[in-house]
Amino acid sequence: MGKAVVVRDGAGPEILLVHGGAGPRTTWGALSPLADRWTLAHVHRRGYPPSPPPREGQDFEVDALDLAPLLVGRPHVVAHSYGVLGTLIAAAAAPGSVRSLTLIEPPLTYLVPHDPEVARLERIGDAVLTHGMDTDPSELREFLRLAGAPVGDGPLPEDVAAGVRRAHGGRLPSQSRPRLDAIRDAGVPVLVTSGGHAAALERICDALAAALSGERSVHPGAGHFVAAAPGFAEHLETFLRKSAMWRASCNR
Repeated sequence: MGKAVVVRDGAGPEILLVHGGAGPRTTWGALSPLADRWTLAHVHRRGYPPSPPPREGQDFEVDALDLAPLLVGRPHVVAHSYGVLGTLIAAAAAPGSVRSLTLIEPPLTYLVPHDPEVARLERIGDAVLTHGMDTDPSELREFLRLAGAPVGDGPLPEDVAAGVRRAHGGRLPSQSRPRLDAIRDAGVPVLVTSGGHAAALERICDALAAALSGERSVHPGAGHFVAAAPGFAEHLETFLRKSAMWRASCNR
C-alpha cells in the first residue's frame, strides 16, 4: 500500500505539518518563510500525490498509523481540519514523542453537544463525505464555503469538485473520539487556533483548548485556512519557542 510521503524544506527543529481536506501547498504555503529557521516537514496524506491513494477512502485511523513513525524524532506538530483527527490519535498513543501540538479548526463536533450550529456543521460535513457530489447543492456549497473553497453561484471549479470526490466515502469525523486525556495528562504544550469566521468552529476550538488545558488564539482574515491569516506565523513561532524552552526546563 506504500507510505505517506513527507517532503522536508529548511533547517532547524522540525515542524511536522499535517493538512486536512486541502493539500499541503494550499494549507501551509504562507508558512514557507519559517524554513529559514525550522525544518518544515510537509506530510502528504494518502490520496494527495506523491503519496499513494487510500485503499478505500480518507481515514483518520490510517492517518494516525502513517503519522506514528514520524513522531520518533519528537517534532512540533501543526495540524489542520481533518488532519487534526489522526494527529490526536497518534499523539495520544505516544504523547512523549510530541514537542508541541498546534491544532487548527478540527471537526470535533462531539465536544460541543446540544449546540444547534455545531450539530448542523456535523450534519452537513457528514453528508458531503457520505454523498459527495450528490449532496444537496445548497448544503454542499455551505460546507465548501466553511471549508474555505472558492465557491460562487456558478458551477463548482474543477479542483473543488475533485476535492469533494476525494473526500467522498471517507471515515466520518463524527466517529472520532481521540484520547484527549492522555495528551493533557502528559503535559504536552497545546495551541488551539481558529479563524473567527464560523461560530460553530469557534465553540469547538474553545472546548478543545479547555479539554487539553491548551492556549487559545483567533486569527481572522483567511477563513478556514488560518495558517495564511495575518499574524499567525509569528504567533506560531513564539508558541513553538516557548514550548521548546518549557520542555527543556522540565527535562533538567
